[in-house]
Amino acid sequence: MFIKLKRVYEKPKESDGIRILVERLWPRGLSKEKARVDIWLKDAAPSTELRKWFGHDPTKWVEFKKRYYKELQKNEQVLKNAFDQHNEIITFVYASKEQEFNNAVALKEYVEKFFI
Repeated sequence: MFIKLKRVYEKPKESDGIRILVERLWPRGLSKEKARVDIWLKDAAPSTELRKWFGHDPTKWVEFKKRYYKELQKNEQVLKNAFDQHNEIITFVYASKEQEFNNAVALKEYVEKFFI
């Protein structure tokens, strides 16, 4: 399995493989047809409280990941089910304009550490 990251607003490509939306809320102003999301993994997104607390603040990044990983541990079966079925290219799609400090980046690190 190879995981890529991409904003959901970018044009889908065949090379994206399986596109997994890793947001709790559907991205604003984007139709399901344009998003071309194969799986919407809401349970892999951070809780609303954690997302609001973090606010994409780079100074909170390390603590955000610790808290987020604790949340992910509660949903490990959901993650295991999603990733056991796919042994090809996966693209985590996310809505944030922030490309370095977002939940998709943290989730990719988590999955690569514990599931690959």
